[in-house]
Amino acid sequence: MPNNVNTKITSKVEGKDLVLERTFDAPRELVFQAFSKAEHLEKWWSTEGWSTPVCNVDFRPGGVWQYCMKCTDENQEEYGMESWGKAVYQDIQEPEKIVLIDSFSDAEGNILEDMPSTKMTLTFIEQDGKTKLVSRSEYPTAEELQAVLDMGVLEGVTQTWDKLASLLEELQK
Repeated sequence: MPNNVNTKITSKVEGKDLVLERTFDAPRELVFQAFSKAEHLEKWWSTEGWSTPVCNVDFRPGGVWQYCMKCTDENQEEYGMESWGKAVYQDIQEPEKIVLIDSFSDAEGNILEDMPSTKMTLTFIEQDGKTKLVSRSEYPTAEELQAVLDMGVLEGVTQTWDKLASLLEELQK
């Protein structure tokens, strides 16, 4: 990957919000597509050693994105475990912004009320052929944000966005 691209995520906590930023070496329209099309999401929306065997996307305001991440790495203690999620799109301004409510769910799409949900705003900023992605996740309380931080969200997003960067590089060949 070129040296002039920020491969590091910058993160900051603002009250009950988690703000993450990273610059990708790809045009804004392509990065936006990677977040809006199932055939792209299923390739990068998981951490190392996990896959996304279920990825159903109805990309429109009010539409639902249901996904399952499954541990496929026999060396991880979570091997074979599944983690389901359900996101409901609130607002879409192509190719600039996606707003969604992301929640843990079961396989039937029922939201797990004992797990934190987040209102996520993804902003895609064009910068000389590259894209600065800003993700603002708003949690109901600072305690719920802390719970997600304790679960390893920063490590997970870093791994996931590294997979996204590799996919974007592949798509531009």
